[in-house]
This record gives sequence, C-alpha cells and structure tokens, in this order.
Amino acid sequence: MANDGLVGESLIRPAGSGYRPPNTFPLWRYLLVAFVVGLGALYALPTLYPPDYALQIRPDNADLVADQELIERAEAALREGGVTVLRSELSDGSAIIRVESNPAQLKGQELLLPVLNPELVATGEADFVVALNRAPTTPQWLQDIGGKPVSLGLDLSGGVHFLLQVDMDTFLEKRGVITAKTLSDTLFEAKIRPQVSNRREPWANGTVVSIPFRNEADREKALVIVRDPGNLTGYTIDERQVKGYPGLVLTATDEYKRGLEDYAIDQNLQSLRNRVEELGVSEPLVQRLGRSRIVLDLPGIQDSTAAKKLINKFANLEFRLVATNDVRASETEKFEYEGREVALLRENIVTGDQVIDAQQDYDAETGQPQVSIKLDSDGGKKMYDSTKDNIGNSMSVLFLESKTIQITTTEDGVEKTTLRTSEKKRVINVATIQAALPYNFRITGLDSLGEARELALLLRAGALAAPMYIVEERTVGAQLGVDNIERGFLSLAVGLGLVAIFMMIYYKLFGVAAVFALSANLMLIVAIMSLLGATLTLPGIAGIVLTIGMAVDANVLIFSRIREELRERAPQAAIQAGFDRAFVTIFDANLTTFFVAIILFSIGSGPVKGFAVTLAIGIVTSMFTAIMGTRAIVNLIYGGRKLTSIAI
Repeated sequence: MANDGLVGESLIRPAGSGYRPPNTFPLWRYLLVAFVVGLGALYALPTLYPPDYALQIRPDNADLVADQELIERAEAALREGGVTVLRSELSDGSAIIRVESNPAQLKGQELLLPVLNPELVATGEADFVVALNRAPTTPQWLQDIGGKPVSLGLDLSGGVHFLLQVDMDTFLEKRGVITAKTLSDTLFEAKIRPQVSNRREPWANGTVVSIPFRNEADREKALVIVRDPGNLTGYTIDERQVKGYPGLVLTATDEYKRGLEDYAIDQNLQSLRNRVEELGVSEPLVQRLGRSRIVLDLPGIQDSTAAKKLINKFANLEFRLVATNDVRASETEKFEYEGREVALLRENIVTGDQVIDAQQDYDAETGQPQVSIKLDSDGGKKMYDSTKDNIGNSMSVLFLESKTIQITTTEDGVEKTTLRTSEKKRVINVATIQAALPYNFRITGLDSLGEARELALLLRAGALAAPMYIVEERTVGAQLGVDNIERGFLSLAVGLGLVAIFMMIYYKLFGVAAVFALSANLMLIVAIMSLLGATLTLPGIAGIVLTIGMAVDANVLIFSRIREELRERAPQAAIQAGFDRAFVTIFDANLTTFFVAIILFSIGSGPVKGFAVTLAIGIVTSMFTAIMGTRAIVNLIYGGRKLTSIAI
C-alpha cells in the first residue's frame, strides 16, 4: 500500500528508530491528560457545596461593633419568631447567621430590624444593617487553593436588575458651561473684554460656545488665544457674527464628545461599584450598555428598596464663599438657610468629586453629628488658596441632589412619557472662616446622624460625572431562581443522558470512550468558570448544552471517519487515520464558532454574554476532550494490540 503521508502510516519500524506500538501515546501525554482532568475535578468540586442562605448584620454606626453578644440577641429573636438557625459566625466585622431557606431569610430580616434598631420607627435611623446574603460552605482547604462555587446570575439566584440611563445632554451642557467659564477667565486675564454685560453672561448652548466682541481687533486677539492648544482643545473655531457683533463660535467635535461620554460612563460605573460595595452584595454586575446606559444586577437582593434608595440618589457637594456686599447681584445665587436668605457666589471652590475620603463622626465639643472630609491635592490647594484670603468671611456647603421626574405630554392625542433629571440645591452649612483650611476639614450643622451617614457614604462612593435615572427595574424571586436552576440542570442531564445512550448503542466501546470524554468536558467547563470568576446564567446553561452537542459532533466525525477507513485499512491504521483526518474539519468548525462566541461576548450583554461565555469555554474544553481525551481512552483500550476487527 502506498504511503499517503498520514501520521503513523508506517506501523513497523526498526527498533533503533524509536518504534512505538500503534495508537499509543508517550507517557507524558497520558500524564498530561490525567493532570488536566484531575485539576478540573479539583476546581469543579466546590460546586458541590452550594452557599447557605444567610443574614448579614453590619454596624451602621461607628460606635457599635458586631460581637458574640449581638449574635446571641439575634439568634434569640429568630428562634422566638420560628426561624431555624443553622450556624452563626463573625466575619470581617459582620455577623453571619445561616438559615434554611429564602423565606426564612425574608422573615428573619423582618424580625431582626426592629429588635436591633429600636429607634428605627421613631427616627428612621438604623444602628445595624440586616442584609440578605449567601454564606459559603466550601471546605477551607479548597478555599485556600482558590476553589469556589460557580457564581450564579440573577436569573438563577434571584435578585434585582436595574437599567440606568445616563443623561448625556445635561452632562455635555455642563461641560460646555465649564469650557465657557475657563475661556472667560483666560480672556479677561489677557485684558480682552467680550461684548457682554458681565462675565457670568451665558456663552454656552449645549456643546456650542458663542462669544461676541466689540470689534474685529479684539476678535483677532482672542482668536490667537483660543487657537492655543493649551487654552482650548476638542472644538472647531468659526468666525461669525454673534448678536450683531464680530464673534467666535466654538463647536465641540464628535470625537471630543465621544471622549467626554466615555469619561462620564467610566466615572459613573466606578461610583456605582463603590456604592454597591456598601450594600455588601456578592458578585454584583455593573457594566456599560451601548453609548449611554448602565446595567446593574444585584444577585441575592430581594428587597430592592434599600438598593434603590442608595443607587437612585445621586448627590454632590459644592463649597462656595458667601457673597460680600461689594459683589454684583449677577454673580451670586440666593438660597434659604435657617429662615434667612443667603447669597452665594456662583463660582465654587471645590466640589464633591475632589473628596477622597469622608467619615461620619461627632463634634467633640457639641456632640452633634459631622462629616470629616479629606480632599485630593488639587482640591486641597484650591481650598487653602480661597480660604486664606477670606479669613473672617463666611463659606457655605451646598448640597446638590439629582432626582428623576416624569413628564407626560400629549402629541396628536397620544400620551408620551419622558424622564428628566431635576437638580435640587440646598445650603446645609454656613460658617465663618477662622483660618486657612487645609486638606482635612469638617462639615457641621447637619440635621441628623442619618443625614451625616448618608452624606459621608455618597462622598466616599465618588461623585457622578453625569446624572442618571432608572428606566427599568426588575426583581427575580429567589424561588423562581431555584426553579430555573432545577429546570436548567434537568435539561442538561436529559441532554447528556440521551446523547450517552445513543453513543454507547451506536458506537459501542468507542461510544463509551466518548461519554467519558463528555463528562470530563462538562467538569472542565465548571472548573474554568470557577477559576475565571465567570457567572453562570440560564442562557449559559443553554450554551453548555450546545457545547455537549458540538463535542459529540466531533466524536461522530472521528468515528465515522474510522468506519470509512476500515474498508481499506487494518483496524489500527483505520483508528490512526480516523483521528488524523477528522482533526482539520473539527478544528475549522470549532474555530469559526469560537470567533462567533467572542463577538457575542464583545457586543452582547446580559443573557447574550452569559451564553457566549459558556460557549467559548466549552469549545476550548471540547477540543481538548474530543481530540486528546477520547484518543487517550481509545489508545488505552486498543493501542498496541493485534486487532483483526473492531466494533464501531
């Protein structure tokens, strides 16, 4: 028979040429397969230890701690209310109490809130936060090597889903005002006076800044300054008439606006992640969706009220000087404070986004709640420079809160509802500047401990670059999540079982080898998802089922090829040729599917991304198990033997 170039075609070789019996691997390949499968089994093992339903009790007051006495009080209240306690422990400053089920969690939370917070009804202030959580049950030795159960998505564990819309129009408009303000200061410093009644006259309209000048000469001088990259970037500059005067019209470029939008989304994502950490949610999902939306999933949270209160309340601070008598009225803004009217300068000293730490505590002299603030280097310098020249004058703290309002209009007889961001401002403190303020200072005059605590939390989380509001809210019950898990894994078990029966009946011993490889494939998928920290969703289970089908398809191609080769070759040569010749087809098919999975992961979100994750991982593992795993088992069964026929 002519040699057609197949690997392993020459089965008889001289002893000195490194001859190895047909269809056998060198020892290192068997060890490699065993090592990979064994490692997969080790890191898939934590999935057999699902987390317990638990109540997490965390102090919400700097003067309180979670200790054994707190656990005993909580356990007594739960047992009195008919809730069975499995186990309790202290962990990272919190008390963890494990219970039997999600209904027990919900009932336990209702029981513990009034017991641990006796002043909650009267004052609305809580000493302890009682959160729903999932406590790990994985053995410590597995945790020490990085083993943990696969994280479950919202549709499997239950929880709250929010879709947030970032108000880009308001954000870009504010950036235009900032650009106009900076440019105004630069022109006035250069002694170029635009044709305006005062420096605070609005020049910006969204992302367009229009500046009129008294004459052509002033415009030419301003043009030189504006074209300097150190003064202005990201705008096109046109010489036009503005309000009947020679003027400059500056328009933000699309590239510059996209850069601002990316900055706003990134800043808001970071702020949301910081706020979610305050809730103690395990495995939250905070990600961007499209150009101006953010998806927020909080698994395990059943009561969305606390989460919504924290997430949907977007606040910032502005520190402003109180206007003196010689300041023009056009440069001030008036507010009510403690029954009187105060005029503040429109220009702020620093804002909340320059705060790097904020802690709620008490004034040592008065015992009243206060917030101790630490500024970044730029904010600290601005605060010092402004206050050192205004000792004896007053400075105010302005609290800005963004809320979402719903506006209903009628167009052509059809009601249309739109959401808009409304900003509420109020003065929370006015104090005389006794000395130049450094990087660290305090805010006093707050109404309550709850207000001080909330303000400190919002400042620690970071200011939002752009306002945003909730456009979609969905709660998935824990019981529905359990049902999804049961049905999802039932479909997986049925699919795997039917495939196994078919393979063993149709392909005999080769089918048995394929079933072992399929089981190893499923185990490797779970292990890799656990190691990568990937989240398993209901569509992800569908991806695993599809992966099983693709892995079987690879084995079917190999076994069908072996059948064809048996017509012309001896059994050992047919087995060799079947694996070798099917490899290219299997590789091409899996590679193209892998590219599709990567594209779905890149542009998709939520269910699409969950499906893409398991599909991509499954393709890689199925290639290994179908080519290396099945081949190793077949080699162990048939390799090196003198065969006259094989059952396939």
